[in-house]
Amino acid sequence: MDYEVLKFIWWVLIGVLFIGFAIMDGYDLGTANLLPFMSKTDEERRIMINAVAPHWDGNQVWLITSGGALFAAWPNVYATAFSGFYWAMLLVLFALIVRPLAFDYRSKVKPEQTKYCDWGLFISGIVPSLVFGVAFGNLFQGFGFNLDDTMRSSFTQGFFSLLNPFALLCGVVSVSMLTMQGSVWQSMRSGSPIKERASIVARLSALATIVTFALAGVWVANLPGFEVVSGLVMNGEANPLTKTVHIADAGIWLANYTKYPIMLIAPVMGFTGAIGVFLLAKSRLHGLTFACSSITQAGIIMTAGFSLFPFILPSSTHPNVSLTLWDATSSYLTLGIMTVVALIFVPIILGYTIWCFYKLWGRMTAEHLNENTHSLY
Repeated sequence: MDYEVLKFIWWVLIGVLFIGFAIMDGYDLGTANLLPFMSKTDEERRIMINAVAPHWDGNQVWLITSGGALFAAWPNVYATAFSGFYWAMLLVLFALIVRPLAFDYRSKVKPEQTKYCDWGLFISGIVPSLVFGVAFGNLFQGFGFNLDDTMRSSFTQGFFSLLNPFALLCGVVSVSMLTMQGSVWQSMRSGSPIKERASIVARLSALATIVTFALAGVWVANLPGFEVVSGLVMNGEANPLTKTVHIADAGIWLANYTKYPIMLIAPVMGFTGAIGVFLLAKSRLHGLTFACSSITQAGIIMTAGFSLFPFILPSSTHPNVSLTLWDATSSYLTLGIMTVVALIFVPIILGYTIWCFYKLWGRMTAEHLNENTHSLY
């Protein structure tokens, strides 16, 4: 297998990890987004929490694995992004640290103190949901960084400049689609009255996802983008300093859909999945509704990846040092070893995950809570 193929494989695999995170941890984040608003009593909040309780910590592995894969496969991207987005990433980290504290201490504190745990869970859901979307929005506009001859990065852009209108719209897309994922999960795994309310919220969040995703698409069509003019080496040494990139006219981010029509499947998945949720949310086809919501998560993330291809992290101030999947990767040996490891362990992890869901499947009801007072959150 040559170097070019390995680079492409890891672009696909990291995308799969992001999609897995959005689908699996997405219903945890979405549930946390809804917790203070969709439940009226402590019992109802416990139903919502325990509907995700068996799997929430295992789902975090998708995020950890994504970070590890970025570090190993795209070290320049990892170093530049985590330095440039330092405060944003720190905000997400602090929010996620709150999550296990809120889960584990909610059943141990005094009844009047549980509201603090509930709001802690809300923060642990809404902050990552928003920040991840904002980060993707900034990729389309480029980030202000430069690389010297030793690949050390320097930055000309601060945290608050990330909170621009387009990036915030992408943040709303992210919040909407993950809230939809959480509400669909609650309608599938919680008893009354949560499942009825979750069905209504699922339709509303699906509609919000459709509208905001469409608005983001129109906005992207009118955004200046980046284009590689020359010097990009796909099957040789990964060096981002050898190419020439210029900032192109509006519409360049949509050029890939003309060049590779198969990519149109991504936005189609994003819209049709959300439409499916809107039509099916009040039916008894809960599994199909969740599948439609998951298709939306995959479609929207794939749309972003396909539009940016081959860019991963464009530079708005020094376009020539923009990082692409061809010149920001690890060595051939590293990618080869990672591929072998992935072929061995990914099937094992997926098999274990499926087994866990099979053994712990069921609808969380008030009766089940009362029968298992000491073993549930």
